[in-house]
Amino acid sequence: MEFIINLQLFAEEKTEKATQKKVKESREKGQVLQSKELNSAFMLLGAFAVLSVLSGYIGSSIRSFTTHIYGEYMNLDYLFSIKNMNRLTLIVFSNLFKLTIPIGMICLAIGVITSYIQVGYLFTTKTLTLKLSKLNPIEGFKRMFSLKSLVELLKCFVKIILIGYVIYRYTVNQLSTIFNTITMDVNTIVKTLIDITINIGYRAGIVLLILAVLDYYYQKYDYEKNLKMSKQEIKEEFKQTEGNPQIKSKIKEKQRQISMRRMMQDVPKADVIITNPTHYAIAIQYDPKQFAAPRVLAKGQDLIAQNIKKIASENELPIIENKQLARTLYDTVEIGEFIPPELYQAVAEILAYVYQINNKI
Repeated sequence: MEFIINLQLFAEEKTEKATQKKVKESREKGQVLQSKELNSAFMLLGAFAVLSVLSGYIGSSIRSFTTHIYGEYMNLDYLFSIKNMNRLTLIVFSNLFKLTIPIGMICLAIGVITSYIQVGYLFTTKTLTLKLSKLNPIEGFKRMFSLKSLVELLKCFVKIILIGYVIYRYTVNQLSTIFNTITMDVNTIVKTLIDITINIGYRAGIVLLILAVLDYYYQKYDYEKNLKMSKQEIKEEFKQTEGNPQIKSKIKEKQRQISMRRMMQDVPKADVIITNPTHYAIAIQYDPKQFAAPRVLAKGQDLIAQNIKKIASENELPIIENKQLARTLYDTVEIGEFIPPELYQAVAEILAYVYQINNKI
């Protein structure tokens, strides 16, 4: 039995790592590597760290607030009058604001810093663009029951179970302390409850941080997977950025032809042609009034060398055979460059010989 495999099925398989251009374009669209769980973990730990540092201030504020409420307002005959309720509401909210503003500011700063470390500076409005596909109920159901949604749901269950278990275990161990608060004075009750709250927060934050680190590596895997490209996409991108290879080849060929014609046009300006004799030809020009050293006007190998010698013969230029010098000049000196100092002596001897012949003529 023969099996026929259609290789076209694998033509668009995305197996290649994303190019820098693809990563840049995705970033401009707001698609970046970021774990929101890391932000949440650090913000939670930061909040309870501030709570721990300011526990004395928060405790005294709560005691003062409680004493004020129960000492003054609870003894009023008209506590539930509109005037007293307005004042009581204002006092409650102003005290809550004083207690929460330091924690809120720290959480905001931690969130910004954590996001910046993960993403860097990024400002884009493309994420705010309205996409009609998001209003499509069919597409909405697909997103709702997609693999990504299931993973996010599983992550939520894991967080709830693990954090709930840690908080439950700690709270069970502290039940006797919590029950004993009924025998404590107000100061001790406040301090005890704040300490228990801080310990719960730290434990929950550490669990969340561990889960966030795992989530970051998952997000990195998912991000790189979604950005993967097929070989055809890489080829198309290369054509867009670098140009079509065939067109580039033609352009380079045209440039070589123009350069060759320009070089051949400069051959008649030479003072001497140094040859190998059949494989290499180098046209040398020396004008002591303009240049401090001789320079190479043209050079070529095989067919080009023959053309250089042909032009030289047509213009009655001297052709001198020096195999070693011709090969050295061809390998070490580019067209338009001056002769290096180590070759001055050899070239000077040839030029002197040429000048001597010209004077005799």
